[in-house]
Amino acid sequence: MSDIMETIATNELLKTLAKTIEAAGFAERLKGAGPFTFFAPNEEAFSKRNMDELLKDIDKLKTKLEYHLVAGNYSQSALDVVTIDSLVTECGKSLSVYLDENEVMIDNAHIVQGDIACSNGVIHIVDNVFITAHSGWYETTA
Repeated sequence: MSDIMETIATNELLKTLAKTIEAAGFAERLKGAGPFTFFAPNEEAFSKRNMDELLKDIDKLKTKLEYHLVAGNYSQSALDVVTIDSLVTECGKSLSVYLDENEVMIDNAHIVQGDIACSNGVIHIVDNVFITAHSGWYETTA
């Protein structure tokens, strides 16, 4: 079974994410022992962002990537808003977990493909990039 980074690198829906992780020097973190839950923004998510702006500051980019990473292995079914209303990320900020028209939302994103098992955790592909400046608050543009 592949680790989180290897899984991202081979998934066609995550090509921009893989390039972003490499640019930030974040790949080794996603190869770590874990377990981790990684909320992986898909191509649609990155199409909503100014990539030049994202790639301009590598330290901020690393923080953004840490904001998508949670210690522990949370399956999609475990993200039940009755028992979990937030998740603390690796950058120390919280992601909100709530219902929007009976769909679980993680901050500003829907899970479009969940429970991709990896040797060091799980990946959930999401349709938006989380914004650390708006921790716990819905925001659709950067």
